[in-house]
Amino acid sequence: MIERPEWTDYFMDFARLAEKRSTCLRRRVGAVIVKDKMVLATGYNGAPKGVSHCEVEGCLRARMKVPSGQRHELCRGLHAEQNAIIQAAYHGVSIKGSTMYCTFRPCVICVKMIINAGIKEVYFEGHYEDSLTQSIADEAKLKLICVGQAQDDSESGGEA
Repeated sequence: MIERPEWTDYFMDFARLAEKRSTCLRRRVGAVIVKDKMVLATGYNGAPKGVSHCEVEGCLRARMKVPSGQRHELCRGLHAEQNAIIQAAYHGVSIKGSTMYCTFRPCVICVKMIINAGIKEVYFEGHYEDSLTQSIADEAKLKLICVGQAQDDSESGGEA
């Protein structure tokens, strides 16, 4: 008998693959948006098109010793979740009612975008603690479902 992964494992593998494209020096993250068991868009964290990546320019937040989860505006990169949502929009793909799979729990900025994009649930592996993330997700009825090992921010090197 052929062994086949469960759907959650299958789509988390896509997110892990997307993560490998990340150019972030602090935390590599991948995301995939799925609907009706079909991949609609993928994303990883990194600089916008045509902009030098952090591996070239260095990490401003690291140089300034900015703690994880603070001063996102100082980062030259976009988060994986943001890039996946943007990729879908760029190609005119509706993600309303879809599911997102991420290698880390989304930050509060991404959760707000996920909610407004119409994504109904997010499966994630690594933890990125942010009490406001959970509060907003709960209020909007967005399901955040941990499927992997919990990981502390300090173990992962921070967040982009």
